[in-house]
Amino acid sequence: MNDHNTEVVDILGVGFGPSNLALAIALEELNAELPAEQQLTSRFVETKEQFGWHPGMLLPRTTMQVSFLKDLATQRNVRSRYTFLNYLSEVNRLTEFVNFQTFFPTRHEFHDYLEWAARGVNAAVSYGSRVVSIDSTGDTFAVKVEGRHAGVVRARNIVVAAGLAAKMPHGVAASKRVFHNHQLLSHLAELPDPAPKSFLVIGAGQSAAEVVEYLHTHHQDSQIHAVFAKYGYSPADDSPYANRIFDPGAVDDFHSATPEFRQQLMRYHRGTNYSAVDLPLIEELYAREYDERVRGQRRLFVHGASQVVAVVESADEVTVTVRHEPSGLTEDIACDAVVCATGFNPMNLRVILGDLTDSIAFDAQGAQVARDYRLVAKTPLPGGVFLQGGTEHTHGISSSLLSNSAVRAGEIAKSIARDRWDVRARASTTPRAAV
Repeated sequence: MNDHNTEVVDILGVGFGPSNLALAIALEELNAELPAEQQLTSRFVETKEQFGWHPGMLLPRTTMQVSFLKDLATQRNVRSRYTFLNYLSEVNRLTEFVNFQTFFPTRHEFHDYLEWAARGVNAAVSYGSRVVSIDSTGDTFAVKVEGRHAGVVRARNIVVAAGLAAKMPHGVAASKRVFHNHQLLSHLAELPDPAPKSFLVIGAGQSAAEVVEYLHTHHQDSQIHAVFAKYGYSPADDSPYANRIFDPGAVDDFHSATPEFRQQLMRYHRGTNYSAVDLPLIEELYAREYDERVRGQRRLFVHGASQVVAVVESADEVTVTVRHEPSGLTEDIACDAVVCATGFNPMNLRVILGDLTDSIAFDAQGAQVARDYRLVAKTPLPGGVFLQGGTEHTHGISSSLLSNSAVRAGEIAKSIARDRWDVRARASTTPRAAV
């Protein structure tokens, strides 16, 4: 990037995962309908060296939990060249996919679709770089970037899509033998010799169950222990009416509701996304555990209603103390690796915005966010600061999910475009000073 003090873009995107990729596509398609003088310019800054979406969890046979129609573009523009169906057509696999008769492609295939879209979209992306500060210079934001494309970019608007941060259990430190599931495959490849004979997986959600199934399948000489506070895995509620919570219209309802009713909606519908597992996977794991009981050869152990109370690592193993909460009894489990499928924390907005945070309005729930995903400012800013993610308290459960990516990106692009056109219109009608 070198020094971009002279470069002014309409949009600086922090992060280039699926959300800001959807924004880049929406901008490309919006610009295609506009005369050159009205088109919006953009640049995206991404810490990864290349596009990637949870590569450490691309496990064999795992499928998406969201319909392929909720891709990067379809719900915003069904004629877009960036739809999943057009991807299938371009890679010459449409007929085979139709014959498959599924709405849920594998994660491998959807990741390939995202990479295909990232390669094709007309977007300026600075990979291997990160935003370290955002300052107001009066008429623009000054965004300092470090890394492969170090420099300063001036921007009229900021769109933050920095993703989620892996959450480890309280008091548990990450190491080569104790790690979060989002980098499962790379960590497994780096485990010290000899080959692991025992794993312990913490968590009760979809990812945790997928990790248990993967380890049980691919490490057939190993014991697999699953530990979680529930009595058993809970099935995800993906019924048609419950899925309405992910509809674009549900965002309007949620944003206009009182804080009390928002919390009520979240309680009602947590089972659609949080700590919930696809029923066929639950049944598969139970069938495996039961079969082992019948044969008297146990490898899969599910510790329900239990809590990890201590994790002690030595040179060649990890000892995990598990407490069965109803009885209070504890047991020590020696294992070669501990996988923490314990979810994610939302992006830390204060760290990303730095001193700019003082200009943002907050309430008891968090940052105040307008319906168009713009942070509410309590002091004047050069332009809008928009969020893709971190808005669950204002926009609902789909705020960090793929479900509304296409629609959300289109709304942000149009909001920025309206602001830009209004500014240009006012500038063109302002009387010139007398000479």
